[in-house]
This record gives sequence, structure tokens and C-alpha cells, in this order.
Amino acid sequence: MCAFKGESLTLKILTYPPQQTSAAEWRLIALHGWGANSADLLGLAPDLALDDFVMAFPEAPFPHPQVPGGRMWYGFPAGYDFQQPWDFDQDSDLQASRQMLRSWLLDLAASSSIPLEHTILAGFSQGGAMTLDVGLGLPLAGQVSLSGYLHSKMPGAVTPRPVMMVHGSFDPVVPVATAYAAKAALEQQGQVVSFHELPMGHEVSPAVISLLRQFCEDLRQGVR
Repeated sequence: MCAFKGESLTLKILTYPPQQTSAAEWRLIALHGWGANSADLLGLAPDLALDDFVMAFPEAPFPHPQVPGGRMWYGFPAGYDFQQPWDFDQDSDLQASRQMLRSWLLDLAASSSIPLEHTILAGFSQGGAMTLDVGLGLPLAGQVSLSGYLHSKMPGAVTPRPVMMVHGSFDPVVPVATAYAAKAALEQQGQVVSFHELPMGHEVSPAVISLLRQFCEDLRQGVR
């Protein structure tokens, strides 16, 4: 585990090294959801089997109010159900997480041999929302939102990049309609979006892992 320190917060990061090469040229960064932590998505790394990738799993800087050991990128208003619009930009926690995540990504690229152009940013649920928020402002290779949504007005993308979105038809937490709204906003910007609606709930199923792996491998091989 390593850590990135901001002005008043610390971003802890778990890493998973490449399994067959000591000098990976690509990086996958995955952001966990509300109430989980960095170990949650780290457990997917062996199943992803991305031999030429180094993988990094940041932990949100704020403790979850109900889940022991859980973390969050920002809080939700009481009773929030994704059905009504809410101005999350007024949330100081979101502002702090957004700035810290961006600073860490820029620092990571500057201090390593893997540029942002060879970095894929992915996230699940609230992590997917952070991916769509922060990632568009950086020249990434690609982005992935798993069971995600938009928590504020979508920022303009600094470069074109493929975006993959995966969402469950029966998601009881984040309605699939929110993902389609995010897809439409991305396409209005001219971004290329591959959208997969799967017969599942709010989860990362084996089918999702397979799609994520193929997306990363296609980018590495220059297919997309």
C-alpha cells in the first residue's frame, strides 16, 4: 500500500503488479463504490488477468457513516434514490475528492513511465461517477463506468477516448435509466460509447469482468 497526501486528506492506494512483465506500459485504475474500500476491487485483479498492466486501487478519503471500514468519495442526502436531481457540486467532500484524485493521477503520470495516454480509469457505482467526472478532464486512453451515473453536469473532454458503460437491467440501487442519461451526455460531446445492459443487479459479475478485460486488451493492442 502507498499513499498520496493532499493538503488535509490522504488517498491510500493498493497496487497489483503485472504478473508476466516487470515493465508494464499500461495502467488500469479502478475506483470503488460507496461504502466499499480499495480491497473490494483489488480482489478482481487476478480474474482480470491483465498481464501487461499494473493495476491501482485508490481508497476514497472519507469514512462511510454506516459501514465499518467502508469509505466514500462523498455523502448522499438522506433518502436519496437517484430519482430526483441533486446538485452534488455543492458537496465539499466531492470537491475535495475530485481535486485529490485529479492531483494524484497527474502526479502518478509524472513520476512513472506510464503516461495518462496509456491509463484506463474505471469505477463502480459512485466510483463510476467519479470516473466520468474526473477522467474527462485528463487525456486518458479510455474510461469505464460500471453501474455508474452522473453526479453533476458532465465536463467537457480534453481529448476523444473510448468509454465503456456496463449496467444491470435490474439494478435496485442505481436505475439503469441514469446510465442511459450519462451515455447520451457523452455522445453529445462526440465521445464513442460502448454500452452493455446486462440481466443483473448492482454488481460486478463474471460477464462484467470479461467485458472490462477485453476493453483493456483492445486498447493495449490498438484495436479501438
